Amino acid sequence: MAAISFTTHIQRPPVPLFSTPKTPKTKLRVSTQASPTSQLALSDPFVLQLAEALEDSLPSYTSSPLPLQNLRDSSSEALLSTPWPSRKDEPFRFTDTSFIKNSQIQPISHPPTFSSILEDTQIPNLVIVDGFVVSFSNLRELPDGVYVGSFQQLSEQTVMERVSEFVSSSCPGDLFWSINGIGAPDVTVIYVPSGCRVEAPVYLRYVANEGSDEGSNKLPLANPRVLVLVEKGGEIGIIEEFLGGDGNKCYWTNSVFEVVVGEGGKVTHSYVQNQSLNAAHIKWTWVRQESASTYELVEVSTGGKLSRHNLHVQQLGPDTVTELSTLQLSVSDQTHDLHSSVVLDHPRGYSRQLHKCIVSHSLGQAVFDGNIRVNRYAQQTDGGQLTRSLLLAPRATVNVKPNLQIIADDVKCSHGCAISDLEESQLFYFQARGIDVEAARKALLFSFGAEVIERLPYNWMKRNVENRIRELLDPTTNTGSA
Repeated sequence: MAAISFTTHIQRPPVPLFSTPKTPKTKLRVSTQASPTSQLALSDPFVLQLAEALEDSLPSYTSSPLPLQNLRDSSSEALLSTPWPSRKDEPFRFTDTSFIKNSQIQPISHPPTFSSILEDTQIPNLVIVDGFVVSFSNLRELPDGVYVGSFQQLSEQTVMERVSEFVSSSCPGDLFWSINGIGAPDVTVIYVPSGCRVEAPVYLRYVANEGSDEGSNKLPLANPRVLVLVEKGGEIGIIEEFLGGDGNKCYWTNSVFEVVVGEGGKVTHSYVQNQSLNAAHIKWTWVRQESASTYELVEVSTGGKLSRHNLHVQQLGPDTVTELSTLQLSVSDQTHDLHSSVVLDHPRGYSRQLHKCIVSHSLGQAVFDGNIRVNRYAQQTDGGQLTRSLLLAPRATVNVKPNLQIIADDVKCSHGCAISDLEESQLFYFQARGIDVEAARKALLFSFGAEVIERLPYNWMKRNVENRIRELLDPTTNTGSA
């Protein structure tokens, strides 16, 4: 396969539409003369210091489009009343974020200046390094009217106006959503016009370049942000792959991925997370679906010392289809956390969620909190949720909370949960046919995850993920799992 190289250059981009004159930054500083009531509403000092560091990391040589500035302003305001999450907060009851808080967080303020080699995927792709788009290729193969690139360099006024509606819109995310809103240097936009079907997927490769050595207290922070807007009847496939970068470096990737699917549109979303085992990986995926639209997500997460995915899907019209599939693998002292929410507000909605996780280390942990809410007018809804977990080591931990909240009275909904080790009867079945127990365990483990892997829409992705799973589950390379 051919290879391409990319070298970044910091240039002053042209002033985009809807831009405002450059004004001095407003710092997030707590007034010492604030009233006692307002002081109680303010965030803790750590969050304020982080917000100021994020603002200081933004480029000072160029003005930002008004929607992007509004996003930063609303995120800054939200942080004023948002403390750092602790185990006392229900959403983080089983997820310890002190690893991040106790580190010396260093927001990354500039794109890398190095040259690197990545394989040419032969499909439209962008390379995002430390939150900055540094390379793209094969974008000319996209149909007319499709835009993939920087929001700040978007020049088509009609598309700019449409995209701006969602860039500056406020969503009720958590503290990490707001941190990204302040620190994102730009928004990568993928726009599909009405009735346009994009045959080849758009491949987003996120690379962590800056990182401290294992054992260091420094934690470089990147805030990539992507907005996908598919108009009525449009279709596209999106691949997100988070790569580990150099070895077992320490860094924090705080990503936001927003999807808007118009009436009758379809988005197929593949998300593979293979970051360093010493990294923090926190991701928000926020999806809005109009009537008769389809959103399909297949997620495979294996990297990160702390990995948390906040997934929210809202069906905004009838006859809407949502399918979510997740596989998480913890092979060291990792925490994998999936918090998902699917809200159905209209008739004949369809929702399916499959969550699987494997914890093969005694210090490993997995968390699943999945909520499907069927509101009053979502009659004739068909919803299903299933979570299955394998614990392969003593003291390995899984905390799962699948739940359905049903207010409508004409629905077909179900959910299920199972946590176990490999069944002895299954191992005996293999041994009775002359297959040794080690080979039997490998076969059963791989088949457990294959149900999710097979849902990946591209064969080359399946092969890559299968090889990665086999490598991580091989006892010869996972000596600390017992």
